[in-house]
Amino acid sequence: MQPASLRDVRLDVFRGLAMFIIFVAHIPTSNVWHGYLPRELGPTDAAEWFVFCSGFASALAFGKVFEQQGWLLGTSRILHRVWQLYWSHLSVFFIVAAICVIGTWWLGTVNYLIRLNLMPFFDNPERGLVHLMTLTYVPNLFDILPMYMTVLLMLPIVVALSRIHVGVAMTASVLLYLAARQFDLHFSAEWWSDRPWYFNPLAWQLLFFTGFAFGRGWLHRPPATAPWLLLAGAIVLVLFVLDFRPIWENVAAVGAISHAHLWMIEKTDFGPARYLHLLATAYLALVLLDRYPGLLRSPVTGPLVLVGQQTLPVFLSTMVLSWTAGMALDVVGNSFLKDTAVVLTGFLAMLAVAKIAAFYKSQPWRRPRHPLAAQGEPRGEARPGLIPAGGD
Repeated sequence: MQPASLRDVRLDVFRGLAMFIIFVAHIPTSNVWHGYLPRELGPTDAAEWFVFCSGFASALAFGKVFEQQGWLLGTSRILHRVWQLYWSHLSVFFIVAAICVIGTWWLGTVNYLIRLNLMPFFDNPERGLVHLMTLTYVPNLFDILPMYMTVLLMLPIVVALSRIHVGVAMTASVLLYLAARQFDLHFSAEWWSDRPWYFNPLAWQLLFFTGFAFGRGWLHRPPATAPWLLLAGAIVLVLFVLDFRPIWENVAAVGAISHAHLWMIEKTDFGPARYLHLLATAYLALVLLDRYPGLLRSPVTGPLVLVGQQTLPVFLSTMVLSWTAGMALDVVGNSFLKDTAVVLTGFLAMLAVAKIAAFYKSQPWRRPRHPLAAQGEPRGEARPGLIPAGGD
């Protein structure tokens, strides 16, 4: 994986695909499409792709800032991004909580506060608010952003270590991963129990900084040679056999191996099999795209790229849309057509969110309303009613 340009369409495609998968995976009501998610084919799913691609994207978004503007400004940029994510996390929590209240009142099908395990918060809102604001209360469904924020806060340290040597930075990441697993280092997710964050950032940071290292050019993708292709294919095949439920439930030998090595694929502390599987599938996917670059220009990739370029607003929308989709299925029931209709409606809503976010990010209000007329004006003179380039 070579250092990418500031706009890598491959990155956008994979991030967009991850967003669609996350939407389907987070629908709480069982539906036919749950059986076709990547998690059915191996230990990794969209969460791993999201974290790896986020690390790669952070190398493009923040790496140049550290390099050109210095460590202090680079760290300030990270803190600004974490600040945005923090308030996004709190906002989407209250939106989803309100939807759960409304759904419970109006639909009368399910108590969604219980389904999402929000009753402790509503039973003790004073304490719940304090723990929510300090991220010592991380309820179900709201796991990824706290992990991502914590990992981002580690980024200035990794950049500082890389100035000694990139090997020092990557070694520190590996040692932190091993320490988290060896000494059971976690963050508390609930004040009334010992449940940890579902995504342990002290372990998942290894995947993030692996993506960051590829994005910065510290690591390079192996060549597309037969030995590497065979090794990657073998890893994917073996882990598919061990993780595919119909196989390990019906073949005693495979089931015994799978249960004996659950620590290899467990999710909270990011089992090493997940790391191997992600690297192997990423390698095979990129080799395939190198061999058939036309795949990136197919009609399917257009929506993926659009969504992949607006991951934060789209991701926040998936948390709302997936829960709303579950409520819709609770009301109308399940069938192939109903499940498909709900999922496609969610996809269209995500595309709409991405389109709206792209529109606002383009800042159309800064463009001259009549470009041809603007070209004929003397330079240095501002047209009445136009905001200068540096304004808000």
